[in-house]
Amino acid sequence: MRTTCSRRFAERWPVASEVILPRLGQGMESGTIVRWLRSEGDQVEKGEPLYELDTDKVTQEVEADASGVLLKILVAEGEVPVGTAVAYLGEAGEDIPSEAAPSDGETTEEPAAPAPRTAEVSPEPETVVARTAEQSERIKASPLARRIARERGIDLAGLAGTGPEGRIVAEDVERADVAPAPAAAATGAPAAPAAQPGEAERVELTSLRRTIARRLTEAWTVPAFQISMSADMTKAQELRGLLVERHPEERPTVTDVLTKVCAIALLRHREVNATFADDAILIHPTANVGIAVATERGLVVPVIGGADGRTVAEIAAARADLVARARDGKLQTEDLAGGTFTISNLGMYGVEQFVAVLNPPQAAILAVGAIEDRPVVRDGAVVARPMMTMTLTCDHRTIDGATAADFLRTVKDFLEEPGLTL
Repeated sequence: MRTTCSRRFAERWPVASEVILPRLGQGMESGTIVRWLRSEGDQVEKGEPLYELDTDKVTQEVEADASGVLLKILVAEGEVPVGTAVAYLGEAGEDIPSEAAPSDGETTEEPAAPAPRTAEVSPEPETVVARTAEQSERIKASPLARRIARERGIDLAGLAGTGPEGRIVAEDVERADVAPAPAAAATGAPAAPAAQPGEAERVELTSLRRTIARRLTEAWTVPAFQISMSADMTKAQELRGLLVERHPEERPTVTDVLTKVCAIALLRHREVNATFADDAILIHPTANVGIAVATERGLVVPVIGGADGRTVAEIAAARADLVARARDGKLQTEDLAGGTFTISNLGMYGVEQFVAVLNPPQAAILAVGAIEDRPVVRDGAVVARPMMTMTLTCDHRTIDGATAADFLRTVKDFLEEPGLTL
């Protein structure tokens, strides 16, 4: 479900209607307008994206809930409390209340941006092309990269993106900001003073990073314990190979197989498919598995709902969509809600084993390491097998050690003999 704006006035009023900053989740008190996707005077249709809003969880597009003309933008960008009027939408020629003014002293016009800086040498005169605002918008860049570039006065057109399909990401803008400006050397202008040796760079916390810090601090107060097991992944890898042959578009991964296996195990050990609710433990009827995803903004955990009822190929398609939107900053609030269990996989980085921090109020999180050949004993002989170590972190208020061990042993058995899931 998409988020929408709200109309405060009824149609019988002879004035335009306010566009109100919505509340996108419990506990949300404010949001940060990143940029407007439409300009004053534009005709807006119901359901069309109106502006990008950054919350403590996601950056997402807010849609118009009615058709009309965007008569006036009250808040061009910046943090705004929930319920604040940020614009007026109505029919062409409708009156705007005389008291309408930008919230918190913001003007409706974009502030003059600093002179653009680029990290590359100036192009030859014959290659210089004047860019319009529309052309600028077509530059592939993440919302965070655009925001940093706008704040630091960096022209995105002069940057080479290192993201997918040449997309400009935050790191590209950061590198441009610390690169020497060639224009100063060419004109003989004095260079900016160099930073003092050993001087620390101050990086302000983003809203998402503040949320991560708060939630991890909360998680650290939970009485938790960890148990580990290693699984022989020979048959799981064979299964994955067969699935890739049958579903070349989805290309299921080991994580997708593991998600399905864990979902089935969660329904066989329902005490683990639980959340802690202060004075009660909530046992959930379906396995909604969260997948930890590292993005340029920080760690997010989008949820694959009802994973127990999906095929591995369906899980793969859902996971690919969520991961892509997470890295593009396009997740919706509902993509992050309702998780009952989380998987964090660092195997692709070569990590052999690690301990993941709980994702409260969930009762458990599974940390997965790399699959690597190790010597094991089979039928009295030492042989090499592809082994994977799993570490389960549990909330001891919800789960006891024996319950956690039974669940992890079931996951291990399912991976070693996938037919047991039938």
